[in-house]
Amino acid sequence: AEETKQTHLRDSKNIRRGQNNCLENILKKKERTGELSNTKRPGRARKTTVVDDRRIISLVKKTPFTTVGQIKNTLQEVGVCVSKSTIKRRLHQSEYRGFTTRCKPLVSLKNRKARLEFAKQHLTKPSQFWNKRLWTDETKINLYQSDGKRRVRRRKGTAHDPKHTTSSVKHGGGSVMAWACMAANGTGSLVFIDDVTTDKSSRMNFEVFWAIFSAHIQPNAAELIGRRFTVQMDNDPKHTAKATKEFLKGQKWNVMQWPSQSPDLNPIEHAFHLLKTKLKVKCPKNKQELKTVAVEAW
Repeated sequence: AEETKQTHLRDSKNIRRGQNNCLENILKKKERTGELSNTKRPGRARKTTVVDDRRIISLVKKTPFTTVGQIKNTLQEVGVCVSKSTIKRRLHQSEYRGFTTRCKPLVSLKNRKARLEFAKQHLTKPSQFWNKRLWTDETKINLYQSDGKRRVRRRKGTAHDPKHTTSSVKHGGGSVMAWACMAANGTGSLVFIDDVTTDKSSRMNFEVFWAIFSAHIQPNAAELIGRRFTVQMDNDPKHTAKATKEFLKGQKWNVMQWPSQSPDLNPIEHAFHLLKTKLKVKCPKNKQELKTVAVEAW
């Protein structure tokens, strides 16, 4: 017992001595540096100079699609050997990070100018002007929404359970081509191309275009707009063919001048998006059911 007591006394003295040393060191540091916090240590030297950093940023600004590997090779050509991780850190420090590119339609310079001019001409048009427009377009509706991602709630190890998988079918698993129109007051007809063609195909030529326009433009315009209206359509070849122009002239309809490569300017595209969103919930099993639910949703 006496030996244990002596051990405890010795340990307590060592602890007090260590505490005193710690306090003494803190006070000395305060006198020496004027700060209680730890001073910054120099650490390892940077692998790149200020000039190297500027060169890295310059390469990215000049060629945004350049890879880290290509930057590394370019630096090696001027005698700078650094790792890809170092290059990434320099880019991150300048707020340059890698992102997946956004896909946008390729629009020629000529069409870009035409689109801008169209926007300027129609920027201040009153609502009465737009209320007289009958918007038209075609769209493809897939039976299986195979190009979209779906999330499933499942437990680990059950990924391949049939209840947790979606069916993948080539070429969308079947689809229907549809023509539709709308105005400011609401939607008009939704016509399926294979119901108009004689061979039940979804190929739309100018003859099918004539048949649809002859049967649906006037009734829809009368219901949604009135006697005076203007038809909008894009610059698809079957819309701009000489025979089509003569057909439209014979009908005495006003046709809205439309810039090429401008689907984003047509409000019916938003209606098509909403339609397809509703169809995802319905999950039709075949083409006929797809048509039925599409007409109901439209």
